Amino acid sequence: MLLPPTIEAIRAADQRIRPYALRTPLIESARLSELLGGRVLLKLETLQRVGAFKFRGAYNKISRIDKARHPGGVVAISSGNHAQGVADSAALMGLPAVIVMPSDAPAMKIERTRKLGADVVLYDREREDRAVIGERLRAERDAVMVHPFDDPEIIAGQGTAGLEIVEQATAMGVCPDLVLVPCSGGGLLSGVAIAINSGFPGCQIISAEPEGFDDFARSLDSGKRESNARKSGSICDALMSETPGDITFAACSRLAVRGVAVSEADVRAAVRHAFAELKLVVEPGGAVAFAALLSRKVPLNGRTAVVVLSGGNIDPVLFAEIVNGKVESLLTASDSPSGSRPEAAATHRG
Repeated sequence: MLLPPTIEAIRAADQRIRPYALRTPLIESARLSELLGGRVLLKLETLQRVGAFKFRGAYNKISRIDKARHPGGVVAISSGNHAQGVADSAALMGLPAVIVMPSDAPAMKIERTRKLGADVVLYDREREDRAVIGERLRAERDAVMVHPFDDPEIIAGQGTAGLEIVEQATAMGVCPDLVLVPCSGGGLLSGVAIAINSGFPGCQIISAEPEGFDDFARSLDSGKRESNARKSGSICDALMSETPGDITFAACSRLAVRGVAVSEADVRAAVRHAFAELKLVVEPGGAVAFAALLSRKVPLNGRTAVVVLSGGNIDPVLFAEIVNGKVESLLTASDSPSGSRPEAAATHRG
């Protein structure tokens, strides 16, 4: 088994991706901190290139591919955000890309992947094996498989988000007690955990997953890789990997990461709250860590938490349904010092 990347590999990845990746803001909301009884900072990967953190790892991996050895470019398997990150990175490097995507992925993610120049091959999540399809395409094209999470170069690229958190929080004079990260296969989680452990060794890293797809949390509890009973059926379309990666699980186990699961109602409330009170657009999978905090699955109790909002690629129809639905905001008229007026702005510190 390949080993997880070192902090030096993450720093090298940061230099490699810097010409194209955004250094996303770390913002603080005084009102949210007051509401939750601690200090809350939000890492806005929703503003990253392609609307999600996935560009970081994809570019770090693809920029190192030898075009002469792999004229067929790259193949990837993804429900959407990794697909867009790979497609964009391949286009920047002048490489062809084909992405294997589930037919029930959000139409917007499929269309945007195609617009970025990749060929898309759709499959049935319940009846077809995406790994078999992907390997066939890789062999036919003499291409490189770009795994969505279980690859040291992917993990190192995702870890640059954690490196930025360390630098930005330090500049703000903040030493976080907790960092909450959305989790599927664990690429972002393990990369961020390695970077945070290097800068803030006493900080607790917490993975957040949707209920029914909390294989990582159960794996961390049992000490062995667990699987989900279902392959589909969550509003968090980006977080339905069947089991943790070998490398990602090893890294997170070593760093004593712990996991929590949130309900669909919790996620919907978090998406709505982010829009109504913070003026942020967050997709369900990108909002699970925020949901864990808002629902008090992870109580603050006077501590400082950094929450990663990992993506903002939400289907417009679903977004309208959530923000116009009957999911109550945590800030009621009686809570707000100025009646029903939502928070006007967060304090931005980058």
